[in-house]
Amino acid sequence: MAGPPAVPVVLSTRQRKILKKLRRQRTLSQCLVWRINIVLRAAKGQSNSRIARGLSKDRQTVRLWRARWDAAHGRLQAAEAAGCTAKELTALLLEVLADAPRCGTPGKFSAVQLARIIAVACEHPHASGRPVTHWTPRELAAEVVQRRIVPAISVRTVGRLWQQAALKPHRSRYWLTATERITDPARFENEVRHICAVYLNAPALHAQGVHLVSTDEKTGIQALERQQSPLPMRPGAVEAREFEYVRHGTQCLIANFEVATGKILCPTIQSTRTEADFVTHIAQTVATDPAGEWIFITDQLNTHLSASLVEWVAQQCGDAQDLGKKGVTGILHSQATRREYLEDPRHRIRFVYTPKHASWLNQVEIWFSILYRRLLKRGNFTSTADLRQQILDFIDYFNQLLAKPFRWTYAGKPLTA
Repeated sequence: MAGPPAVPVVLSTRQRKILKKLRRQRTLSQCLVWRINIVLRAAKGQSNSRIARGLSKDRQTVRLWRARWDAAHGRLQAAEAAGCTAKELTALLLEVLADAPRCGTPGKFSAVQLARIIAVACEHPHASGRPVTHWTPRELAAEVVQRRIVPAISVRTVGRLWQQAALKPHRSRYWLTATERITDPARFENEVRHICAVYLNAPALHAQGVHLVSTDEKTGIQALERQQSPLPMRPGAVEAREFEYVRHGTQCLIANFEVATGKILCPTIQSTRTEADFVTHIAQTVATDPAGEWIFITDQLNTHLSASLVEWVAQQCGDAQDLGKKGVTGILHSQATRREYLEDPRHRIRFVYTPKHASWLNQVEIWFSILYRRLLKRGNFTSTADLRQQILDFIDYFNQLLAKPFRWTYAGKPLTA
């Protein structure tokens, strides 16, 4: 006697595309892979028997997932009709394919015990007298037993709790608090808002003939020569780069990113980045339009606030006043007095300084990441001269084909910690 007809499986084009993409992921569990295969084969009209033979599964399993998909069909259609994103639809498909809740054995630990275990995991091990930087499941299990939070707990259970609570003690990341944000938050906010306002006003300044450039150094660029030529990319294999290399020294790049056009102006590439080097770089940049108005956005590195820079700006602006003596009196007395002079909006050549530890406000830093990804990361340089020439060639290429202003959307609102 023939059984009931197989439940039809209907897939939309988006659903089919996402399921095929998920199936190719190496990190996807095998149970999800064969469930996806059942759904895809069923959507092609294959019988339960044929699918079971092809995937080495029993027909009851195939019938189960046909039924699960049919039950979710209306929900999936409604989500697509509501205009859900690809990410949202992917999450919904994975939810349909996930294991259904099972009754199982009641949990051994109360909610209070679980909360206390998680609280210990968030403490530094030093608080428990353990001279390590982060917890391992075995150490945390021993600690919660020692504190009599639970009578016993397995290492696997601790790992599962961490996963459920999205805790990853083995991982960390660097972060840096802008100094002025802590010591003088009002000043920090004003400086950030001012820089953002200058960026947003860049097109108008450019139309008036004002040069607005973001300036900084990229130091320690290594001239690394691979001992063997890379193996080129081919179908099924990425480019293979030789691990061994020869060091030929380093170079320092001082770059100007023109905010309004996105071009790099008058780069300086050499082995040093002294106070004199920075003044020379600024002088060469201004020499491209000696009578023009220039605004340089840069950080508060000591070479960017030097006495020689103040003296050069004063000379260019025709300021004959007594500047004083460095470390003693007058404008040259300290970095604070020199900064106040260099930021004076009445000067034809002036500087705008980012707060300390806030290099993310300097647009040239974004361009440095482009330089690294497009040239330096996989480049091969036979000497420092070769490195210098390749950087200059890339800058010419970038200015001709890739340069465009960055779309600056940050308006200066305070960032949360």
